[in-house]
Amino acid sequence: MTETHSGGCQCGAVRFRVQGELGKPSVCHCRMCQKAFGAFYAPLVNVGEARVAWTRGEPARFQSSEHVRRGFCAMCGTPLTYEAPGELCLAIGAFDHPEAVAPVIQYGTERKLPYVDGIPGLPERLTLGGEVPDFLHDLTSYQHPDHDTEAWPPKDQTR
Repeated sequence: MTETHSGGCQCGAVRFRVQGELGKPSVCHCRMCQKAFGAFYAPLVNVGEARVAWTRGEPARFQSSEHVRRGFCAMCGTPLTYEAPGELCLAIGAFDHPEAVAPVIQYGTERKLPYVDGIPGLPERLTLGGEVPDFLHDLTSYQHPDHDTEAWPPKDQTR
């Protein structure tokens, strides 16, 4: 049976489906990936020989170097792709089930931020644990759900 994965951006304007076996999931610590994701590192998975279909919209792209383009949602800014000659990688966090795509290697470790390895040792708190701002108690998320939808946003949703 062929593996199938789906995912998309935060607002739902761009959705994808991957059919086939994914390549090696990784994180990249290089400075270019840090900036592209606005994060400590970029979690990516090479799609290898799998087929990728954009099922709603398509990413906008930024040419981050002479060899690499990066795809993102033009509406909400979600990072979606790393595209190099002969290589397409998707952002692991954009998958509907990112827990199924666990990284197995790190790249660009010469730029790894010195505190990243200490993060698992930091104190933990649930989103609604302890003292939280009042607005969190009745927050309505406009984020696209982690599954395909016929249309988005719902007609009754106002923003």
